[in-house]
Amino acid sequence: MNPTGGPAPEASSAFPWDEAMALGLGILRWSPRDFWAATPRELIAATGREGRRDATRAADLRRLMDAYPDPS
Repeated sequence: MNPTGGPAPEASSAFPWDEAMALGLGILRWSPRDFWAATPRELIAATGREGRRDATRAADLRRLMDAYPDPS
């Protein structure tokens, strides 16, 4: 259920609502009010993993660049 009392967003949406709700409500034990007031960035920050995402992307980019170099 969302803060307006309607159904939760569709599972096919781009945002991983099931995982976000499991984290915010289940693991972090936030109240529904606090969960729905938080931004996705605040939810990620609460996990302590906010800096790891960019490092993974950089490592993936380097791996792909090494595997498929531009022709000279």
